[in-house]
Amino acid sequence: MAQSSIEWTEMTWNPTTGCNKISAGCKFCYAEVMAKRLQAMGVEKYQSGFELATHKDSLRIPYTWGGSKMVFVNSMSDLFHKDIPLSFIKDVFKVMNENPQHIFQILTKRADLLLRYNEEFNWTPNIWMGVSIEDSRVLDRIDYLIQTDAFIKFLSCEPLIGPLDNLDLIGIDWVIVGGESGRNPRPINKEWVIDIQQKCQQAKVAFFFKQWGGRRKKEAGRMLNGRTYNEMPNKRVSIPLTCVCIQK
Repeated sequence: MAQSSIEWTEMTWNPTTGCNKISAGCKFCYAEVMAKRLQAMGVEKYQSGFELATHKDSLRIPYTWGGSKMVFVNSMSDLFHKDIPLSFIKDVFKVMNENPQHIFQILTKRADLLLRYNEEFNWTPNIWMGVSIEDSRVLDRIDYLIQTDAFIKFLSCEPLIGPLDNLDLIGIDWVIVGGESGRNPRPINKEWVIDIQQKCQQAKVAFFFKQWGGRRKKEAGRMLNGRTYNEMPNKRVSIPLTCVCIQK
């Protein structure tokens, strides 16, 4: 577990680490760079760098958190990688099911496997499921996502490296958009962002603009048309005890 600087979450939890590239959005994977850095620092969890690994000991971590957390699951991996045993993914879901006071946000690029496994899981309302959409070549991931039983379904259009002219938001609750950052970031076009924001507005879908990116992402900021967009899904999530429901 670690506190996160990612604008749309509070913390990260990585029961698996490592991955491999499968589409253009993976080209400058920040997780791969970070894993190698942690390996060089001697962090035990990353002793094999960015090779795929499951971490059974990490499954108990969410039971130790107090209060209510917004948690990005597997910021350093993809839970639906083909080489992660279904039994382990079900163990991760069991942890999320048993901690309804927290909201768990999962992202995958392997939406076909997500749908294939869909009926194996208990989709409690605190599990938000998303797919990464970097350009129009991977819009089919949305079709797979829509068919799942996730309570909240969202898109992460980051890094956005092309227009999404045929983006269909029926059944989608939330869209995150962001430009690529790092040493050699691919450019983002403002018109692409505005088009997605307008589509969200028309479809009454929450829109979150994360960053323009670039080599100096802090200087570029995250203002769009003179304002920041921090919208969150507007479906109420019934959570016991003292947790506050997340809504727009």
